[in-house]
Amino acid sequence: MTHTLSPEAVVQQQLDAYNARDLEAWLATYADDAQQFEHPGKLVASGKAAIRERSRLRFQEPNLHARLIQRSVMENMVIDHEEVTRTFPEGTGTIRLVAIYQIAKGKIQSGSFLFGTKTLDQS
Repeated sequence: MTHTLSPEAVVQQQLDAYNARDLEAWLATYADDAQQFEHPGKLVASGKAAIRERSRLRFQEPNLHARLIQRSVMENMVIDHEEVTRTFPEGTGTIRLVAIYQIAKGKIQSGSFLFGTKTLDQS
């Protein structure tokens, strides 16, 4: 008998790997045919290879960190409101976002991201 993690546990595992900047552990939470969208429906990556390529440079940012503000879970859907610290092309700062994850068979099947305003650090 295989034990499948709850949708909330899968998303938490993904967040922990993101904050550890462990690209492979982060990708392991995604299904092979997973898709990522910029909300509401703009496809930005389809399949694990495309998701890896889209995220590879971000995971090298020394200040990369996502702070969970709020999480809601409804059946196989997990909605996280986060504040993410990053190194943007224009400098370091934060961006708020809402991530909507659909979980199937213990993996993230799709992620849809709604981005808020970017705030750059004062230099």
